[in-house]
Amino acid sequence: MPTMEPEAFHSPLRDQLELFLDEYRAALRDSLDGLTEEQARQSLVASKTTLLGLVKHATFVEKVWFDEAVRCRSRAEIGIPDTPDESFDLDADDTIASIQRAHREACEASREATAKLTLDDVVTGNRRGPLPLRWVYLHVLRELTQHRGHADILREQILDGTAEG
Repeated sequence: MPTMEPEAFHSPLRDQLELFLDEYRAALRDSLDGLTEEQARQSLVASKTTLLGLVKHATFVEKVWFDEAVRCRSRAEIGIPDTPDESFDLDADDTIASIQRAHREACEASREATAKLTLDDVVTGNRRGPLPLRWVYLHVLRELTQHRGHADILREQILDGTAEG
């Protein structure tokens, strides 16, 4: 993951939050780099969690928080599952390239959705009710860091060959 430049330490809070969001978005997406399609789909835990599924779920997270919550579009309109658990489901045509592209596009759409908002602006499209954008940023950052940790462990197991058999 890239290191933060010293000038970023003194930048406005929003810039810092967006920098961290983008670093973790990219790190999670890049966890698929250099893997085979089979490795990316490899199931190493009892849940639906796979590396490919994690990035697909991260795309769902972007759309829930920035398309549904910020833009007030329904999940049906957006074309995403009703539940987070379903967002880990992989389709036969899901590939590393297609999932990385969808995630990159969702992240860009998220940045566009919030470009004219301040951290104190309240978004009203989330099922929890009205929330300030600051809360949304912190929640998404928490989710990204959690899943990045999952991805690190899964990737290490796959690349070390401990998941064989």
